[in-house]
Amino acid sequence: MAIRKALDAAALALALCAGMCGCGKTLAGGTSAGAGAPALGAGALEGHGTATVATKNTTRLGGADPVSDAAAVALAVYPGLTAATRPQAVVLVDRHDWPAALVASTLAGRPLHAPLLFTDADSVPSVSASALAAMAPTGAAGVEGAQTISVGDAPAPARYRSRAVRAGDVAALAVAVEQLGSALRKRSPNRVIVTALDAPPAMTMPAAGLAAQSGAPILLVQRDRVPAATAAELARLAQPTIYVVGPSSVVSGQALSELRHYGPVRRIGGTDPATNAIAVARFSDGTFGWGVLEPGHGLAFANASRPLDGPAAAPLAATGDYAPLLLLEAPDAIPGALGSYLGDLQPGTPTSGPVHGVYNHGWLIGDESAISAGTQASIDAILQISPREGSEPEVG
Repeated sequence: MAIRKALDAAALALALCAGMCGCGKTLAGGTSAGAGAPALGAGALEGHGTATVATKNTTRLGGADPVSDAAAVALAVYPGLTAATRPQAVVLVDRHDWPAALVASTLAGRPLHAPLLFTDADSVPSVSASALAAMAPTGAAGVEGAQTISVGDAPAPARYRSRAVRAGDVAALAVAVEQLGSALRKRSPNRVIVTALDAPPAMTMPAAGLAAQSGAPILLVQRDRVPAATAAELARLAQPTIYVVGPSSVVSGQALSELRHYGPVRRIGGTDPATNAIAVARFSDGTFGWGVLEPGHGLAFANASRPLDGPAAAPLAATGDYAPLLLLEAPDAIPGALGSYLGDLQPGTPTSGPVHGVYNHGWLIGDESAISAGTQASIDAILQISPREGSEPEVG
């Protein structure tokens, strides 16, 4: 009960702060948003069941569903208060189209750094429309000034310059997104991420953040074979390094053998959603991958039963504290493997004192039906710098 009251108080304080800023108060440092500036991002979600609740080491973003979660993440990254906090473009994906959401995650990375919002099949939910209006995308020169990019069957909202990315099947759609990214970068990728379109979505969720962080596109296979569209694109890319996300239950050895015709293959995988996400967070291959093995990182936490929260959280992987995605399998418990991993990342206090230490920060995606208040408190505690002696950071 004490935890619940503390979190409610934090939410109330943040709501009051958002309300004051929305009434024209000056921002931190005395800088005013100025006449004609977009409305404060945090206020755009009021009344939509979306909350931002903070503890000393965690921030909760989102609400009761992935539509609210994506909007909250988008506004945390791009509050729309100044020209520098407005995105070039916003990606729109139908919330019922999981593969489209997954492959669209790469657009959250460089060079576009586009947040993602969810739509319905023929309309834009009010929470997404409010977030889009608050962010006020400026338009991306690489896509003819488009302010929104509709991937798959997502509708184009009225009054925005829009670009559609569509294809006849999901494997071809992944290729189309990859080619759009190549056009924006003005070069083809030499690294690609591959996962299976027919796998349990929870096992492919971490590919979203990895794609956003690295800028590598996601191409899709089936568990036991490589679709024609994917094979043709891999052949055209001329021996890229292929990073397969998921164990053999996701992408089989037979599919791996096919993929090796098109380039060197590295598998990243664990046996369940939690260990699979940890494997992705730990993995590095030269300059590719997270390689999160020590304290001092951002970390994003989501519930494996809400797979759309993976793409929703992708912008957190490509900006700010660059947070890889970690997965819980129930709202009220931290999986044993995840607890051990977080213990490995818990920073100690250097001999010169905690002010010189390194710190972790956790982003929690969704409301308490996804991650409970008690679990948030537990994550906060394990991310906290500990009294044990830690290494002294080098000072330049």
